[in-house]
This record gives sequence, structure tokens and C-alpha cells, in this order.
Amino acid sequence: MSQQADTQPDSPLAGPYHHSPNFGERKQGCELAYIVLHYTGMDSGEAALARLMDPESEVSCHYLIWEDGRIQQLVAEDKRAWHAGQSEWNLEKDMNSASIGIELVHEGHDGAHIYPEAQIQAVIALCRDICERRSIPLRNILAHSDIAPLRKQDPGEFFPWDQLHAAGLGWWVEPAPFEDGPIYRRGDQDRRVGHLQCYLALIGYRTVPTAIFDEATEAVLKAFQRHFRPSRVDGIADVSTFETIKRLLAPPLPSYEELLAMHEQRLARENEAKSP
Repeated sequence: MSQQADTQPDSPLAGPYHHSPNFGERKQGCELAYIVLHYTGMDSGEAALARLMDPESEVSCHYLIWEDGRIQQLVAEDKRAWHAGQSEWNLEKDMNSASIGIELVHEGHDGAHIYPEAQIQAVIALCRDICERRSIPLRNILAHSDIAPLRKQDPGEFFPWDQLHAAGLGWWVEPAPFEDGPIYRRGDQDRRVGHLQCYLALIGYRTVPTAIFDEATEAVLKAFQRHFRPSRVDGIADVSTFETIKRLLAPPLPSYEELLAMHEQRLARENEAKSP
């Protein structure tokens, strides 16, 4: 499978096309509904580009954005780039088929955390362009850590989601302030933990309402905090975390019984989708 060498970029914002061999066809019937943001997590952009172009790496993305704001396209938007890996959002398990993947040249958690302003402005411009051309809801811009919380932490709690939201993109609310009150952490078993798991599922995260605060719940909560309450990413459900979740979800919030019923309905729809 190959892309034509003379292919023009899908976005007018992109420079010369760099054709990665690492792509496939999107799953038939899967709606292109999301943009997923990543960081490269490597020492240099050149090293990251080489890996994204290497057929043995089996990884790619649709766009690579450099620190100075340059945008390079690697895979055509109508193709399935290999950027998401094992992941899920809002019951969609083939996020490679359901999304456009954008990699930001950045050293990751081991490097300097601040994203350059030119790079963020390029992210804003490119996301807006893609959403407008592909009819993707402006809110549907996700972190890699949102869709793969057990494996990934990019683009990190230092990514400026508030700045994207100020530009009319992404999902964000002002985080609730810290205050004293009950907290829940790994190992706890409580009805409020079940509430938490259901709320996270309503947002789109993969959680199961067991009312047991297990490792998976902690990982999902950290992903939520990286995106929506980035000043403290500890995987502990404190008052600030609960209140920030409530700010995201339109009131009035359903009861626990209603949440469980909604979860069962979601599972039923998922099982129907699997049926031949």
C-alpha cells in the first residue's frame, strides 16, 4: 500500500508531504469523529520523524507539528494512521479509524514541559481546519492519555487545554478549587466510587462501575486530571476532582441507579454493534 508521491496535503496549513508507509484503510462504517493529540517523547523532531517513517516501527500519525509551528503531513486524512494503539473512547475501540492523529515534537515528561507558543498556535489552526473540513465536533479533541490511560500520559498535564478552549476548541471547564472533604483512592470500596466510575464513563472514558477503586480506575482518573485538573495529577478522587467532573457534565446529574441503568444500556449497544 502506498501514497502517491505527488499527493497534495489535505490541509492548506501543511508544508511538503512526507509519506509514511505506516497506514491502512479506515474501518468501514466507522465515523471520523475525533482528533487525538500526542507528544513524540523523543530527543529530537528528526528522530521522531525517522521513526514515524520507518516501516519497522509500525507507528505513524496524520500530522507532525514542530516546535516552530511547521506542520508536516505523513498520512492522508482518509487513511487509518497507526497512532492510537489499543485504546477506547465512548465505546469506540478502533480509535485509529475514528480519529486524526497529531504528533507534537516534544521531549515528553523527561524534558522541558512548556510547549512553544508557535507550536500551540499551529495546533489550534490545524485542529480548527480539520474540524471544519471533516465536520468533527469542535469539542472532540482528545489526549492520547484520555483514550489509553493505562498506557499513555501524553500530551501531558502541561499541555494548555485551557488555551485551546479559549480559541473555541476542545472540552474544558475551570477546575474546581481544592478544599477539605472526603477522598477516595486505590483500594477503597464505596458507593461514591461507583458514582465516580459512572461519571467518567459518561465523559467518554472506559470504566466499569464496580464501586471498587482499582488500578484501572486510578489510571483513568489520572488521565482525567491531566486533561481537566492538571495542577495535581495524583489519581485521588478529592472534592476538587468530583466538582470538576460535575462542571463538565450538564446538570442535573443522574442518580446512581440511573447511572447504572445508563451503563447497562451502553453495554447493550456495544454488544449489538458486535453482532454480525
